[in-house]
Amino acid sequence: MGASALCPTPPAAAPTLENLFEFPEGRRILTCIQCGACAGTCPYGEAMDYPPRRIIAMLRAGLIEKVFQSDSLLACVACYACMAKCPRDIRLTEVLLPLMKEQALVNLPELPAELQKALQNTLRYGNPMGESSRKRAAWVPSAGVPIRILHENPAPVEVLWFVECYTSYYPRGQDCSRATARLFHALGIDFAILGNEEKCAGECGRLTWEPGLFETLMDYNMAVFQKYRFQRVVTSCPHAHNAFKNRYTSIGFHYDLDHTTPFLARHLERLKPLLKRWLDLTVTYHDSCCLGRQNEFYEAPRELLRAIPGVKLVEMTHNRVNALCCGGGGGGMWLDTYYKSRGMDRLSERRIREAAATGAAVLAISCPYEVSRFEDAVKVMGFEKQLRVRDVTELLAESMEG
Repeated sequence: MGASALCPTPPAAAPTLENLFEFPEGRRILTCIQCGACAGTCPYGEAMDYPPRRIIAMLRAGLIEKVFQSDSLLACVACYACMAKCPRDIRLTEVLLPLMKEQALVNLPELPAELQKALQNTLRYGNPMGESSRKRAAWVPSAGVPIRILHENPAPVEVLWFVECYTSYYPRGQDCSRATARLFHALGIDFAILGNEEKCAGECGRLTWEPGLFETLMDYNMAVFQKYRFQRVVTSCPHAHNAFKNRYTSIGFHYDLDHTTPFLARHLERLKPLLKRWLDLTVTYHDSCCLGRQNEFYEAPRELLRAIPGVKLVEMTHNRVNALCCGGGGGGMWLDTYYKSRGMDRLSERRIREAAATGAAVLAISCPYEVSRFEDAVKVMGFEKQLRVRDVTELLAESMEG
């Protein structure tokens, strides 16, 4: 069974391959100058039969069907590097590549098993791990501070904190959630969560062959949002932030929106007096593709890290817009086995080599995908005694509670 059997209906608000050139972003594709910047900057460009430049050339030549005979689009991890470097500002990652994946799916007998299972779990359970929705807020009692769940107390609230899947279920992700809750509480933020009413925001479904799955999740989450009164959505996940900012608006998402890191950075003057513990750490920061290249939040996490007493911030060779991808986006989170079978390097291991080369004791991150990806890479590569992976919120909470 191909993954399209999960949810075959395409989203009505987005361009399709048939009407692509009726949209401004579709017509912009035709302005491609074939410079090759997209292929050159793609972390798996050498493994793709059809990088973006060649896809556009095939589209112009009327040979696009040949692209759909190749499975090389599985190598696209939606890192936004090609889009960030395109001199024509073509929305490659947002528009062209998802449409190509959607069509190529017709020629694949099925997606790789791990990815297929993650998508099926997300449709059935609302999270890629296949965990019960009843366990989504199981971490809350261990946070050490009060956390309101809206279905238990539906009074209006200033901030709806959209926790997301890995920060709700994955043990190390829960560490980030507990740290975030304590920071919010210390800052006096009026916040609440959805608990077991929350489901995955679905961004990786949209960028991973399944626009129908994304549409289903988007409709569900918007219906839940409309049950409650709040002013702002803050999420710990850059992928959810990306979905809310760029897609949910098509069906009425009108709330103020923040990712946790820039949200905390805006409260930095109030946060600084609370950061009393000296951590004495050399830290290097990894720019998340969604938070960095896609939304250009480069300085906020660095400002937070520099505010921690004793932290010395050092940069990796590739940083900010040039940062290397962790390999988790666009479905890559569930494609490591497939990549290994093709002899492809794990992008998380490339990044860990850079982090270790800085001499840092901590690799700081702002995306829940990166905790598991980088911690696994640290173990595989034998850097356990040198390098730890910590979310920015964990480091802040550690300094605050010392």
